[in-house]
Amino acid sequence: MFHRLRRPSRVLLVLLVHLVPGVYASECKLGRLAELPVTMDGLRPTFTAQINGADAVFTLDSGAFWSVLSPGGAAQYKLHLDHNRVPGLYFRGVGGNVDAAITTVKIFTIFNVPLHNVDFIVGGSEVGPNTVGVLGQNLLRIADVEYDFGHGVMRLFRATSCKKTNMAYWAKPGDRYSEMEIDQPTPSEPHTVGVGYLNGAKLRITFDSGAQVSVVGLRAAASAGVKPDSPGVQPGRAMSGFGRSAIRTWIATFPVLKIGDEEVHNARLHFGDLGTFDMLLGSDFFLSHRIYVANSQNRLYFTYQGGPVFNLNPPHNAQTAANSTTSDDGATPEPLSSAPAASADTKEPGNNSTPEDAGAIARQAAALAARRDFEEALREFNRACELAPAEPTYYFQRARVRLNMRQPDQAASDLDQALKLKPDYLDAVVTRAELNLFKKDRAAALTDIEAADRLAAKESDIRLTLARLYERADSPEQALTQLDLWIPVHSQDVRLPAAFNQRCWNRALLGRQLDLALEDCNAGLRLNSKSPQLLDSRGLVYLRSGKLDKAIADYNAALKINPKIAWSLYGRGVAEMRKGMTTQGEADMAAAAALAPQLGETAKRLGVVP
Repeated sequence: MFHRLRRPSRVLLVLLVHLVPGVYASECKLGRLAELPVTMDGLRPTFTAQINGADAVFTLDSGAFWSVLSPGGAAQYKLHLDHNRVPGLYFRGVGGNVDAAITTVKIFTIFNVPLHNVDFIVGGSEVGPNTVGVLGQNLLRIADVEYDFGHGVMRLFRATSCKKTNMAYWAKPGDRYSEMEIDQPTPSEPHTVGVGYLNGAKLRITFDSGAQVSVVGLRAAASAGVKPDSPGVQPGRAMSGFGRSAIRTWIATFPVLKIGDEEVHNARLHFGDLGTFDMLLGSDFFLSHRIYVANSQNRLYFTYQGGPVFNLNPPHNAQTAANSTTSDDGATPEPLSSAPAASADTKEPGNNSTPEDAGAIARQAAALAARRDFEEALREFNRACELAPAEPTYYFQRARVRLNMRQPDQAASDLDQALKLKPDYLDAVVTRAELNLFKKDRAAALTDIEAADRLAAKESDIRLTLARLYERADSPEQALTQLDLWIPVHSQDVRLPAAFNQRCWNRALLGRQLDLALEDCNAGLRLNSKSPQLLDSRGLVYLRSGKLDKAIADYNAALKINPKIAWSLYGRGVAEMRKGMTTQGEADMAAAAALAPQLGETAKRLGVVP
């Protein structure tokens, strides 16, 4: 497979080297080849490149063996898919295998360098909202790489005469740093992988900036003495990668995680079935560390930058809250070596410096927001807006921080300003629509949703979000239009069962095209047979069709999985009363009213009555 894909890495390296001034002396020197501004979108490190001259937002994914475009992204940029160059091509991601194709971008511009005829793999699920793909190891491994997400940047370096040098060049004498050996990258195994220890058990750690949170594999967790039924283990959220299926996870406290020379005590980590991976060290770790991957040495260096290492999300309860900011949750490695650090021809921002330009300030503010330090993020976004009052992006980002701080009125003002400066700012339009729905201003919300509909590319992933917003705005007909656009382009997406459910549900709400609604629900259930939402939706289809026994059977199955689905209780009550089972029906409808007091009125308006 690999020899049939064009490799831009050598060409890019040659171009970047020619941009580096100066002559290297015999002692270790670092030449900065390139610097890529990185903006944290939540826990996703994103950057802007260009596809054939048009801006495109990518995720920086050190866990991807090759750069990948989503099917929706490829369609949005009108790229031709070649299924024949590598027959039977597939790749493996978290959540299973994915069929893939190849596309060639005529001009891909990154680091301000235009590269010609660059191959991307196309397949799998979308990698995130408004992100068309990922930059993978075929470009990242061309040189040494520094991940400095806390300062909003990734850098490429060329190392000269540095075989035995500490490459944490930013560390001052006496500063603590850690290092570890990593595997020699190869075309078939290009990942950044080293050995660590979890509760004393050896495991292979993959440094994966594309994983939003760090995850331990089931087998590795078991080797460390932790299983899903172990005491104190809690259910975690479903996670997904490029694969077609989400994976179930659990959360446990692991007494000791050793990464290089750093130990993290009592870390609360997700664990689940990662296939062949022992552990993915995700962007939560990258945010709390500064990392230098010395591909030239097969070693990795990092320093702890402060704050929680893993527990970046709000605590689930008081017990987990105790772990969120304690010193045990942050590593404090001892110095390894007195060897001098490499020097670099790059301006070093340092941990306590004040960036002079608004862009750097805004990227650092986004990193603070990703770590949920919203008050400090707000202060930094205030500075960015003051320095660059005509830049709409900073107002939008500040609005998202204010929404997290429960300041909806101030957020609305920022969104209005962002759209005044850039009326076609799609993200801001969608966010304002969501805010208007929260405020129960349906008319204003619909105005924004309709504007977003006009702005979005037909193949854009945002169509699924617009379908949800139209549904919330009580406009199922328009929701169906969005789903009809999204589903054909995303046949392997992990969210496809949910999209089938949404289309089935909206058709059932309208009470027409019930045969197509049934096909959608059945298609979703073939992909996820235990989805209570799909069973609930199919129950409504059967209820609308007069198939009362089948409706009751689906409602029973849905309620067995989740006893608090108000629509299932209500629908079952309607079916029971139609069958003359008055006592049971009244009890179910009363239980539904207790969970959702307005449901009866909504159902009556839709004609779903006994």
